[in-house]
Amino acid sequence: MKICLLDLGIAGKPSYLFIVFPPCGRLSSSLCGCLFTTAISWIEAGLLKDCGMAQGTTVPKLNFEYWLDKAIEWGQATTLESQKDVCLHLPRLQEFLHQIYETLKHMDSVVAIQQFPLIGQLLGRLCWNPFVIGYDESQKTLMWCLCCLYSSEPQNPVELKANSWIRSLLCHLLSSSKWESNEAETGTFISTLGYTSADYYCHLVKNMVFPLVTELRGNQFNGLNIQGRVSASRVNAVSLFCLPLITLPDLTPLLETLLLYHGGASKEILSSEFLEAVNEAFLKKKISLPESAVFSLWLRHLPSLEKATLYLLDQLVTTQFNSLEEVACVMKDSLLPQAASHPAIFRIVNEIFKNALLETDGTPEVMTIIQVFTQLFLQAHQNENKRKFPLKAYFPYHHQPLLTALVRRPFELPTTHWSQHLKHISDMLKALVEDTNISSLADLFEIWFLIARFGEWLDIAAEQLLKAAVEPDALLWLLAFYYCPQNENQQRTQTMVEAQAVYNHLMLLFSCTVLSVKDLEAAVHSIMDIEQCCNQHLITHLLTNFLLFSSGGHMIAQEFIYHRTVEISKLLSSYKMYEKTCLGQKLLLNLEHFTCSVITETTDRSKEVCSLLIRSAYRIKHNGEENQRTVKLLNELLQKLTSKV
Repeated sequence: MKICLLDLGIAGKPSYLFIVFPPCGRLSSSLCGCLFTTAISWIEAGLLKDCGMAQGTTVPKLNFEYWLDKAIEWGQATTLESQKDVCLHLPRLQEFLHQIYETLKHMDSVVAIQQFPLIGQLLGRLCWNPFVIGYDESQKTLMWCLCCLYSSEPQNPVELKANSWIRSLLCHLLSSSKWESNEAETGTFISTLGYTSADYYCHLVKNMVFPLVTELRGNQFNGLNIQGRVSASRVNAVSLFCLPLITLPDLTPLLETLLLYHGGASKEILSSEFLEAVNEAFLKKKISLPESAVFSLWLRHLPSLEKATLYLLDQLVTTQFNSLEEVACVMKDSLLPQAASHPAIFRIVNEIFKNALLETDGTPEVMTIIQVFTQLFLQAHQNENKRKFPLKAYFPYHHQPLLTALVRRPFELPTTHWSQHLKHISDMLKALVEDTNISSLADLFEIWFLIARFGEWLDIAAEQLLKAAVEPDALLWLLAFYYCPQNENQQRTQTMVEAQAVYNHLMLLFSCTVLSVKDLEAAVHSIMDIEQCCNQHLITHLLTNFLLFSSGGHMIAQEFIYHRTVEISKLLSSYKMYEKTCLGQKLLLNLEHFTCSVITETTDRSKEVCSLLIRSAYRIKHNGEENQRTVKLLNELLQKLTSKV
């Protein structure tokens, strides 16, 4: 988008003719529609009283009547009231136009006009509104919609006339007669000044932005309104003025200044539409802002913080990552871990993560996301120099000695001290959980969630059980609590008994250099039916670590991990072999349900193992204490698993 601002110098005051050239793909800016209005009027507080046109409006989906009424009301946006109202509605209008296009592209032009008889009037009026065609991608979307209505083989005079009308609108969108008629004269004027067109537009925008930035920054010192020269209504007006131009790079200094500006008002002075639009543009990488401006945005507008957190979660859950480094890179790029150094932001993000964990029933992907986020938050907190809050500000209701122990990163301790540190954590946790004051499930969940956030220590506990000479009871209890926090019907007690038995048999096999899959399965199944055990997840954790860190386990790791997948494939094949028999037909009545449940279970188990391996690879890489053989095995397993998950 290009902007031309001509200083008219009316009545001795800086007045500007404000011309916007919208983006249009490969077309030159001289062919784009133009937008005229007087910029100074936007920041005169007395002329920007609430016109009542945009307050409390709700736009139903594909409500042509609503938007047609708006288009008629706006006209060609020649009044200040209509201009303000258009700007307030532009983001929602663009979304509505995109919905129209998504609907039209699957329909025949005749059917579309029959189903939406008002569409021609609506598109026609919007194409002549300079504010609409000058906003972001609205011009392009209007052109797409018009192309969908064009009849490739017109059958009657009505369709021929409609095609002619569409062609005229497309020509209007591609070139503006007002600008074209003055282009030669304007070009001569610009060249006389010694500028190219691009430089001229750039300088004009900067000349407009700079006085506003200077005025706003000069009105506050250390966040305090000390002069009172800029009224709240004027600042609000400037934020509205920015709405159609947010993605313009030269406007970034003004966006930053507005986001960091507070003045002396007791309530928010920036328009919510402005804050939402800036957040949306930042999330979609349409603009780049300094960290301080983004943090201020999220602190002053909590819906934007919530949207940013959910956007990050969705991005991480729907994308397959091969390493925690990739996950950490996406998180850092979002700025949320850094922003969480402010306790208010941390607590809101924490609640969103907590709800996501509950809604997904604690899936490994979400759990890993939370753990990586916690690590990055701690790094940002430790690197904070200006204003470092105590940890209690982030975890105000938790047992502080336990929190202090969990916060310590493994690399801060010698590896020989890990087992002792884990025993200390386990002892404090056990005393806390068995305290009679911890009676409600909510209290128990909060304790569990605290432990789960620092899952790196849990993974190290599972490793230490196999790699170091430790007293296993404390470490096994720690893992048993994580995988089975409730002890209703003695579930955790039973989990502890089963884990102890599996652990003892694994230690008997640990020194064996030659093992087979049958040896390992026999050792486990001799204790219990692994499919019916109290907690399969804990057993999976122990078995995965055994395969990674024992000599014999290296030899059978790939075969053991894929063994169940092969058995399931054979079972499904046996169903299909009997498809034409009576018995087979009866069996196939339940095949669809069986297949779905089997695939789901297999996928979940693969994701669980994959998550364990990714975390192990990350930890080994950063601690550097493991041999290259284990690293090679991890990479091979991950490569095959991620291709199947």
